[in-house]
Amino acid sequence: MDDTALPTDGVLDARSAARLKWRCRRGLLENDLFITRFFERHESRLTFRQAQAMETLMDLSDNDLLDLLLGRKEPEPAGAGADVAALIELMRAEGAHR
Repeated sequence: MDDTALPTDGVLDARSAARLKWRCRRGLLENDLFITRFFERHESRLTFRQAQAMETLMDLSDNDLLDLLLGRKEPEPAGAGADVAALIELMRAEGAHR
């Protein structure tokens, strides 16, 4: 399927959200905590754009992802768009609320 045919706005259906949640399982507990908290609060209203940003983050190594989530480094402009940066900020906020 051509990626340009995928919607970018709107809410992900439950099946797609469940698949994404499965894809987001990580080897580092710290990453899993951030991701679990994010899904607990946002899974039912996760947008296609957020899902695409999450897929981009899941391509990172565990250590690079943790550095981003802890704020030890910021996303590189070339590899991250506004959606990825916004998702990281949202995930950081969720991690800080516990």
